[in-house]
Amino acid sequence: MNLDLTEKTALVGGSTQGIGRASAVELALLGANVVLIARNEEALKATVAELDTSKGQTHRYLVADFSQPGAVSTAIAGYLAEYPDLHILVNNTGGPAGGALIDAKPEEFVQTFHNHLLNNQALVQAVVPAMKRAGYGRIVNIISTSVKQPIVGLGVSNTIRGAVAQWAKTLSLEIARFGITVNNVLPGYTRTARLESVLGMRSKASGKTEEEVSAQMESEIPTGRFATAEEVAAAVAFLCTPAAASINGINVPVDGGKTGSL
Repeated sequence: MNLDLTEKTALVGGSTQGIGRASAVELALLGANVVLIARNEEALKATVAELDTSKGQTHRYLVADFSQPGAVSTAIAGYLAEYPDLHILVNNTGGPAGGALIDAKPEEFVQTFHNHLLNNQALVQAVVPAMKRAGYGRIVNIISTSVKQPIVGLGVSNTIRGAVAQWAKTLSLEIARFGITVNNVLPGYTRTARLESVLGMRSKASGKTEEEVSAQMESEIPTGRFATAEEVAAAVAFLCTPAAASINGINVPVDGGKTGSL
């Protein structure tokens, strides 16, 4: 099985914490040069310093706030002008605040749509020409199991992530002939800062302690536990390898079997 990403370059969004950071670590371990993109420069520097370089990899970072219009496009355009080769894109952005859909304000949808779908589109338009030149491209979108089964209390997120999944499927049909695949990884409940936020929200709503809420949630997962960021990152990294060349246009849940659909 060819899992070698030596001489491949990967751009990873939201890569200073959680699943984004874990994905950057895994890609570097497979030999890829990794370009991190996030808004906290100090955290970016710290993460770059921790990435594997045993295969001669060179790692870099870009500073951009995904909530600022044009920031991502400007950052990637500047990078590609200097370093035109890029083979892998991992789209990953933190989700919006939780809450019932009926209470959501229109501007919450607009901001979340921009942070996720529009930034993804801008990045894809920027990097696909390089992937076409190389005859090799992997686009992996880290979304959520909510695209298969909506999660109560995450109304805006459910809505926009569903749109991203449809965008990705459409894109996968358009660019596969260039050797570029597009897939979605769908994390379930994963031990990240996002999960801590969900636990707090559910604790407040139910009057139970966060420990009680956590135990209840884990009991609903067939494996009996939350996933780790590293386990989700393993799926992301595999989809980026040569071995995954014919896997295209699919959703891959990493949720311990909780999602109640195929």
